[in-house]
Amino acid sequence: MYQESQHLYFIALIPPETLCEEIKNLKEEMRSRFNTKHALKSPAHITLQMPFKRPVKDENEIVNQLRDFASLQSTFHIGLKGFDCFKPRVIFIKIENHLPIIKLHKQLNQLLKKELDFKDNELTAKIHPHITIATRDLSIDGFKNAWPEYDKRDFKRLFTVKSLFLLKHNGKSWDIYKEFPFNNKNI
Repeated sequence: MYQESQHLYFIALIPPETLCEEIKNLKEEMRSRFNTKHALKSPAHITLQMPFKRPVKDENEIVNQLRDFASLQSTFHIGLKGFDCFKPRVIFIKIENHLPIIKLHKQLNQLLKKELDFKDNELTAKIHPHITIATRDLSIDGFKNAWPEYDKRDFKRLFTVKSLFLLKHNGKSWDIYKEFPFNNKNI
């Protein structure tokens, strides 16, 4: 039976390049000190829609829908403050105000369902906005050693969300495929 070619995507917010580099350095530190590298397979991001597969033929429609959706969104600010975790393997940068991200996520889910025929089980139902620096390949012992340090570590940044991003898997890691600018009237 013929299997139509598919790509793997996800949708996220991505900080400005200088902050992405700073967060990449944190991920590199986690790799060198605690032998965890999975988080390095994607740029620093806040997930809005978990990875999903779609036929290659649907890519233009996905891009068009996300471009139109993003053009209706207003920019907003995100504050990052400190670290938190999902025990026993995930350490992440905390986001201070989840509300604008949750609102955007809800609107995105409506678009994905209505315009791109996502089924309920494909949608990311609820999100806890964060930026991961260590994840699934962090050992439990590594977590026990790293978390007390990151729990007390200071990290405070502010950035403006100006775009939505579509990421595409290249077979080994995630690449930024398209950026969709927001309406910039709030800047």
